[in-house]
Amino acid sequence: MIYFDKVSKEYSDDSVALHDINLTISSGEFVSIVGHSGAGKTTLLKILLADESPSKGSVFFESLDIHTLGRHDIPAFRRRIGVVFQDFRLLPNKTAYENVAFAMEAAGKEDEEIKADVPHVLELVDLTDKAFNFPHQLSGGEKQRLAIARAIINQPDVIIADEPTGNLDPINTQEVVQILKKINDLGTTVILTTHNRGVIDSLGKRVITMDGGKVARDDEKGQYSL
Repeated sequence: MIYFDKVSKEYSDDSVALHDINLTISSGEFVSIVGHSGAGKTTLLKILLADESPSKGSVFFESLDIHTLGRHDIPAFRRRIGVVFQDFRLLPNKTAYENVAFAMEAAGKEDEEIKADVPHVLELVDLTDKAFNFPHQLSGGEKQRLAIARAIINQPDVIIADEPTGNLDPINTQEVVQILKKINDLGTTVILTTHNRGVIDSLGKRVITMDGGKVARDDEKGQYSL
């Protein structure tokens, strides 16, 4: 599904963020990407999301060469990828229901679809009873589960979870990880970046370790080995 073909990224100050990355992520995989700060994880994700372009090489999403897309084609491509951030990025003046519905509205969905789909997704992340709460009325774990609901509401092919448990306690961390596993079990590809050793070791899924802009290790059923 996703293929990095000899991808390098260099910046104007001669720093090298990525060096000759060859990487394939298959449809339906759950992949964790780990590495120290500056290892290249963030740059890798930005290139996948077409936020940045590689200096060399190509990135394919299925048969689509991402970085040949015109400016007007990028929004449609990005709708195929849902993103969950560490800092939630919820709309503070909208309820949980409205935060999720807004993502559907932005994608041009009809009112009937919104009314049918939003309650289902809130149930999936165990937030049915919080549907009409505002973000400030939710705990950290509830906010992150809401962020996941918003990311999956338009049924993307891929979910990118960028340090989604960084601000959470162990109990909420496990709840978020279980939801990501559930989403993956339903067929969505999940790409997780994390510094949490316990999360990685509990998953028993593929682990890609980055170091100095390169793929240092790629273990099918890996553990946190930094």
